[in-house]
Formats: sequence, structure tokens, C-alpha cells
Amino acid sequence: MGEAPVFVADDLRTTLSSNGFHLKLQEPDSAILVGDKTYVIGGFDDPASKGVRIVDKTTREWVIPIVLGTKPNDFTRHSMMLIKDRILIIKHNSKSNDCVWFLEVDTQFVQDQKKKYGTEVVCWSKGFIGDAERPIVISGPSGVGKGTLINMLMKDFPTMFGFSVSHTTRAPRPKEQDGVHYHFTNKTVMEDEIKAGKFLEYASVHGNLYGTSVEAVEVVADSGKRCILDIDVQGARSVRASPLEAVFVFICPPSFEELEKRLRARGTETEELIQKRLNNAKAELEQGTSSNLFDHILVNDDLQACYERLKQILGFDGSTDATLKPQTEVFELPMEISLTKIDEKIIINKENADQKIVLDLTCMKGGAPGRTRGLRMYYADDNTNGIVQYLFFLTLCCTNFGYEFLFFFKIL
Repeated sequence: MGEAPVFVADDLRTTLSSNGFHLKLQEPDSAILVGDKTYVIGGFDDPASKGVRIVDKTTREWVIPIVLGTKPNDFTRHSMMLIKDRILIIKHNSKSNDCVWFLEVDTQFVQDQKKKYGTEVVCWSKGFIGDAERPIVISGPSGVGKGTLINMLMKDFPTMFGFSVSHTTRAPRPKEQDGVHYHFTNKTVMEDEIKAGKFLEYASVHGNLYGTSVEAVEVVADSGKRCILDIDVQGARSVRASPLEAVFVFICPPSFEELEKRLRARGTETEELIQKRLNNAKAELEQGTSSNLFDHILVNDDLQACYERLKQILGFDGSTDATLKPQTEVFELPMEISLTKIDEKIIINKENADQKIVLDLTCMKGGAPGRTRGLRMYYADDNTNGIVQYLFFLTLCCTNFGYEFLFFFKIL
């Protein structure tokens, strides 16, 4: 067990000293040292820094990094703590559904983006109290019946599954609503967001961009539903390469001849379009069945039997709602708090209050470019949560003199 350094904005009004290097800060700026770099967080209205600046103590030069992700709303009081490869930030005077944020500084996603841009990169990720089932990526050639299978799931379990709303740069058609049928956006804006890693997959069709954003999938998960992505093999490959943890299912016909028969039975497409779909189907079948892209391959030779196999893959038989729901209890954080870290638990101490809140990071997963999920928050209860009343020791090593001091102190 150990206690991590915590920095509160109002505690850093003057200077931060590290190896003789003095950094002047002004409210509501706060800073934390990560290796040789000091990350200064504040000034959220500054368009140049987007709320984050870095100073290298070896060069003593300021660096304005590329800031990805959706930054939190402006706040003046917050506490910070370094958690491995990211900085945990807890907002004072806030509610639990908006109080936890992470600034990722050295996660795999950030490392990849640094290589891509060739400069310093950080990324915001919102902490989500609760969890969600992994999204489902369902692919297969046109006419294979994947749409019918998805509709069966949606009909039988309307509270369990939901679709993400895709983005497109084409103009809306009559009766199409923004945010319902598509998120209609500008091409330049979407291209910039693609470069910023905000899209899981995208494609250019007849000069227009179509794609699935990370945020669109997260919104479905935030509602307590399991997101279904109905995308082609190319899109599935992009999602597989992303940080999103999903279940990949490929639906294929019993034979190519049967697929052609089903396409012709529709009676709604020209011969030219049928031939185009068949050519695309050949490529998709080859890629979908011969690679390790998909976790499961289902042959839709009998619709009901295939549907039962799909439900089995998803881990339920329909008798219970197995989807994990977001935590519904809302915790109120006051203006005055302090933090203490014990193993993977953050103790949120309220000023002038005996009861403490625990932020449990044990099951933390995910992160940029999406949410950081799996967080738990509850009131400290010595009998049920096993939180020890006393931190047994704090070791302070003074290497210059070769001494080691042990201090015992009460934390709860």
C-alpha cells in the first residue's frame, strides 16, 4: 500500500519546485510531475492550450500538446493524482456522474498518437461509474440475413440493445432528423475528427464520408444498453484495430449460390446492382472466413437456429436481462475534499465529515478515445468493504543522507 502525491488547484498559487526549477502558477492552474515533465492543467478557456500545458524540467521549455478527446467543462477546484499512465482528476463541488476525469499521458492510445503526430499528445477520457457489456460487431455480405437477425434481437430484447447513430457528410433527405437517422456534419469537421482519433471506422461513398464515432457507441453504453454495430468487413477491421473491446460476429450463407438466390428473391434490385453486390460478397466472404478478424462465424442455413446460436454467443438465453447497468446512485462531492490512495482505491475525504467516499479503480478499463469504465464509487464501510482505518506506514526516503523515516498516521 502507498499514498500517491495529490495536488489541489488552490494549493499551487505560487511556485512548484523540482530540482531547483521554479514554476510559477496562477489560479486555477494546477500541476503534477510525471517523470521529467510537469503537466499544468487549467485555463480551460485558452484556445491555444485547450487546458493543458507541459514544461520539460530538463529544457525548461513550454510545450503546447495536441489535446484529443472531449475536455471537461470549466472548473476551478479539483484534485489530481497520478495513476500509472494517466492523471486522475476529481472535480470538487460536483456529482459522481461528472466528477471523475482522466488525462491520459502515456497510455497505448496516446503513444500511438504521438508517433502519428510526431509531437506531444494528451487525451481526455471521462470516468464512468459503472460498467457496460462489450459492443457487438455484426458483419456479413448483403442478403445473408444479418439485418433480420439484428431485428430479432431488438424485438425480443428492446431494453438490452441499441444502435449507434452514424455520421455522414451528405445532406439530409426528406423526413431525416439530425441525431436520429444520422449525425449530419461538415466534411472538413469530420475529416478533422477522424485525424483526432474520434472515429472507430469510416468510409468514403460517392464523395461523402460515413462513419461510426467513438462517442456514438459510448452514448448507447451510457444508457445501459449493449451497442450493436452493423458494418462491413472493412469497418470491422478498423474497429478491431481500435481500443474498443467488442465481440466480432460474421454471418455467412450456406453457399454462394444460396446467397445469389436470396438476393434475386428480393425483386427490388436491378441486375447491375445484383452483380455488384455479388462481387462485393465474394470479397467479404473471403476476408471474413479466412482471417482472424472475427471471434465467431455463423452459417445462416436456418434462421431460427442461427438466431439461437447468436444468443448463445452473447451469453444469455433470454430469460434474464444480463446487461450490466450504470450505477444509479449519485454521490455529491462538496467544495472541500482531499484524496488518499490505498492500493487501487482512492479515498475521498470530505472536510468536517466522518463519512468518506471510495473511488474503486480495481476494475478500471477502457480509456481514450472513449470512456474509462469499470469504476466503482461507494461510501466507506469498514465491515463490508474491508477498508482499513489506519494507513500503517508512510515511508519517506531521504537518499542524500541515507536515512529512512517511518510515520504512522490516521487516514479515516
